[in-house]
Amino acid sequence: MTKCFFVTGTDTEVGKTVVSLALLQKFAEAGQRVAGYKPVAKGSRMTEHGPRNQDALLLQAHSSAEWTYAQINPVTLVEDEISLNRDTCIDHQALQSGLVTLAEQSDCVIVEGSGGWRTLLNDGKPLSDWAIAQQLPVILVVGIKPGCVSHALLTAETVIADGLKLAGWVANRINPGLPHYAEIIHALQEKIPAPLLGELPYLPRAAERDLRGYIDISAL
Repeated sequence: MTKCFFVTGTDTEVGKTVVSLALLQKFAEAGQRVAGYKPVAKGSRMTEHGPRNQDALLLQAHSSAEWTYAQINPVTLVEDEISLNRDTCIDHQALQSGLVTLAEQSDCVIVEGSGGWRTLLNDGKPLSDWAIAQQLPVILVVGIKPGCVSHALLTAETVIADGLKLAGWVANRINPGLPHYAEIIHALQEKIPAPLLGELPYLPRAAERDLRGYIDISAL
């Protein structure tokens, strides 16, 4: 049976893509066929092939099969804030069909969300509504920075209140100079009702690195 996980974050720019790559690398190391999926991407750039999102391209490159870009990222938006785009219709059925296609030929699909748990789509509904409809277990990425404890606990509580399983969380040290790092991790371990799957240190050009050593998928 294919495993599917929805990777969300405490906010935007907290390391969802890097954690998604780490998970893809780790499951692939375990001999599983993996696929990355970015249902809706914002902040994309125009190319000769049309709009392309860097995060989605990374997920495509780390997938086991040679999926087309459109299969990895069916909705590609140029705007940085997807809730501001009123011209592109977000077809939830198409997002579901895309996930099914990847899952049929994979052992594990890592679905990367956009922004935080309540990031709004252009219809005014959060992408989390789609994740809830799919009943996807959630992996929470916590960007370790000032205020992250409150954001992490609120997100964890909301995911659980929405009826989904919080499969685990990952700490990403996006601020290398932040004091009391160990105390923050300890507090989050005490309060988040899910296992800590790994800690990513501050890594320049992290998406180009071997990230397998920072993630433990045994609880998944």
